Amino acid sequence: MTEASLNAEYDVVVIGAGPVGENVADRARAAGLSTAVVETELIGGECSYWACMPSKALLRPAVARADARRLPGLSDAVQGPLDAAAVLARRDAYTSHWKDDGQAAWLEGIGADIYRGRGRLTGEKTVSVTSPDGTVHRLTARQAVAVCTGSRAVVPALPGIEGVRPWTSREATSAKKVPGRLVIVGGGVVGAEMATVWQALGARVTMLIRGKGLLPKMEPFAGELVAQALTEAGADIRTGVSATSVRRTVPDGPVVAELDNGERVEADEILFATGRAPRTDDVGLETVGLTPGSWLTVDDSCLVEGTTWLYAVGDVNHRALLTHQGKYQARIAGAVIAARAAGVPLLETDRWGAHAATADHAAVPQVVFTDPEAGSVGLTLAEAEQAGHRVRVVDYDLAAVAGSGLYADGYRGRARMIVDLDREILLGVTFVGPGIGELLHSATIAVAGEVPIGRLWHAVPAYPTISEAWLRLLEAYRDA
Repeated sequence: MTEASLNAEYDVVVIGAGPVGENVADRARAAGLSTAVVETELIGGECSYWACMPSKALLRPAVARADARRLPGLSDAVQGPLDAAAVLARRDAYTSHWKDDGQAAWLEGIGADIYRGRGRLTGEKTVSVTSPDGTVHRLTARQAVAVCTGSRAVVPALPGIEGVRPWTSREATSAKKVPGRLVIVGGGVVGAEMATVWQALGARVTMLIRGKGLLPKMEPFAGELVAQALTEAGADIRTGVSATSVRRTVPDGPVVAELDNGERVEADEILFATGRAPRTDDVGLETVGLTPGSWLTVDDSCLVEGTTWLYAVGDVNHRALLTHQGKYQARIAGAVIAARAAGVPLLETDRWGAHAATADHAAVPQVVFTDPEAGSVGLTLAEAEQAGHRVRVVDYDLAAVAGSGLYADGYRGRARMIVDLDREILLGVTFVGPGIGELLHSATIAVAGEVPIGRLWHAVPAYPTISEAWLRLLEAYRDA
């Protein structure tokens, strides 16, 4: 750890050393600004240890086996169960066994000072850090303080919840053994991905979904195709139901969930994937006139409204709760802090310039790593219509593309693009199907770049790849 003073002054103080805080620090240091980073848990944050990395390490063998089972000549060789111990061990390796030495060394390598402990605002541009041994450090920022503390899983206050020890996303991605039966409450990204993982590893999965289906923030067909595949794999998906109470019959015994339709479900573990809340309840917001526990409202430079020095970057601003989007915001915020420190005018009139996180509104990409994968960028049809755009929807069956048939026998998938008829550009694109995750960035470029439909005709997809879906979508638009 870098030697830290009890009273120190820096250009920038960053509270939270997840990927977002790391990127703010990196941009600040690259601009020559002295930087302190405060972290109360592991450097690397939620993504490295309890979210992106462990979940995708767990998902990859499940999806690879599913792909292999759709290929004659290979399918017979992969009909057996996954080696759960090997899958979990690989997961452990990708989390560095929940040790942050490597990430701490990286931060120190860029010249940032690390303060381990609870960081709290104590007033304008001031932060106190209470170390595990009780030592209190008082830090002053000459230019900016960035709150990058992320979000936490929300567990509903159901009767009996205290004694159940429910799983959240953290327990679901770090569990040391496969439960025999797993109930998942919630049908969003975490619910769908964890159902895919644990069903493939041998658990009997039951999903309890309050709404109509999976992945409610994507196009409806995305959740439908993922639900179909999960059901065929053995999962029990129940929609339009909610848990009203939970209990364990004995401390280490089964969990029983009572449902609002009068039924009950028994399992060995229960996972609540029911939303996120900002980690802002204990960062001293009250000392600068803000409400503890609230999401922090920011402008497109990630500056907290009503301040000239406080930035909120990543999940805490509630713009797009995705690691890659938070890192994007961090790059923008870092450039803004550096420009303001140097007295350089901001490019505030440039919507896609270096100082505006415009993609948060117009071009947020996301891949759900289920089987099939679901990927989207930009607006859904419902969002585009609600925003008042005059649009045309173009759908295409991905199974009709030669590359899809080569990828897997019995390929099932779908593509959709939302065209702004007034500007002849794409407002949103959604792909669902095996192997589409690597296809999404082409859509992100088209949406973020506002590439005219006429120019997209000249982006020739290689044959025979799944990317040929682009040509088919454009042909369908032309011929409509």
